[in-house]
Amino acid sequence: MKYVLVGVDIILGLAVLLLIFLHSGKDAGLSTTFGGSGTFGGSGVVQKNLDRLTVACAVGFFAVSIALAYII
Repeated sequence: MKYVLVGVDIILGLAVLLLIFLHSGKDAGLSTTFGGSGTFGGSGVVQKNLDRLTVACAVGFFAVSIALAYII
């Protein structure tokens, strides 16, 4: 069980890191590389879905990290 949680924690941590890099900051960022300049449903929709996915992965990472703290 511990090793499964460690694996899930690593995957979620890398996913959060990747999703944060995909966010657009002051300039275009990496999000335009994969999302285009609004050709896929508009940049607002893409950014909103990216925000939701980032928050979901971050909450999952937090929960798994807390679970690991109690197991180890």
